[in-house]
Amino acid sequence: MKTSDFYYDLPKELIAQDPLKDRSSSRLMCLSKSTGEVQHHIFRDIVQFLDPGDTLVINNTKVIPARLIGEKEGTGGAVEVLLLNRVKGMEATWETLVRPGKKCRPGARIVFGDGLLRAEVMDVVEDGNRIVKFFYDGVFEEILDALGQMPLPPYITHALEDRTRYNTVYAKLDGSAAAPTAGLHFTKELLEEIRSKGVQIAELTLHVGLGTFRPVKVDDVETHHMHTEHCMITPQTAKLINDTHAAGHRVIAVGTTSCRTLESMADEDGTVRSGEMDTSIFIYPGYRFKVMDALITNFHLPESTLVMLVSAFAGKDKIMAAYEEAVRERYRFFSFGDAMYIY
Repeated sequence: MKTSDFYYDLPKELIAQDPLKDRSSSRLMCLSKSTGEVQHHIFRDIVQFLDPGDTLVINNTKVIPARLIGEKEGTGGAVEVLLLNRVKGMEATWETLVRPGKKCRPGARIVFGDGLLRAEVMDVVEDGNRIVKFFYDGVFEEILDALGQMPLPPYITHALEDRTRYNTVYAKLDGSAAAPTAGLHFTKELLEEIRSKGVQIAELTLHVGLGTFRPVKVDDVETHHMHTEHCMITPQTAKLINDTHAAGHRVIAVGTTSCRTLESMADEDGTVRSGEMDTSIFIYPGYRFKVMDALITNFHLPESTLVMLVSAFAGKDKIMAAYEEAVRERYRFFSFGDAMYIY
């Protein structure tokens, strides 16, 4: 299976640069994975595709203002530090992406906000990432909120006027460097309408890393090295999902992050386990889904692992045809773009 099999031509002007004023007014393409039939709707119409007894699974991770701009101590040179993952067992220590990396070897010190926050590069790890230890007085999250910027994807060139728009309305647990973007379409009012229809909502957590934007650089899909992300499912969520299937109803994942968490933490018979783990699950055509019955997702980058995931669920030919139709119909693509419902 070749990476080039998942290429499609996308005009640059279809890459959404700004969120819509009303989250739920984005467009919604509905794709039947059994027939390939496509319907065009507005996102708030998702309610009519959900049935009483279904369970909608959402990712409650929260994007932190993880992009810090500082200067190298001694030289005053500008340095950008992007927080990726908190290092377990090491206080105030993060795996980061540092630019320019060549000038920030172990021992280099960086100053942010006139000394409100300081850091030292401790080590260089996989992919050239840096282990950085931070020094500060007070609460780290409050300092980060004051100094940090939202780490928008590289294809978004506009400044984000309201940082809350790069988080879902149900975001709770700090830890992501990128948003679970399928959830950005929901408003609190829409979620309440969904609940009132008898649809249950289950929360899980996967902290999204920047690896989600890492391009597939190999020709053979199966040789791609998948990034790792940390995920968690509570006993209550596991029970709700398992009870939903036992009662003959559907489990609908909101986003590829919810999908990857469900599929990572399920036994072969589809029983979902509670707990937490690091997952590097790579889903591409040929994968047998154990838990997910339907998926709400955005439109993904050509040749990306996420296009491969949705192709595994709906079939590559159906996905490629749907994407071509989305281009013809001038849908908005990627993080702030429109949505697709695959059922």
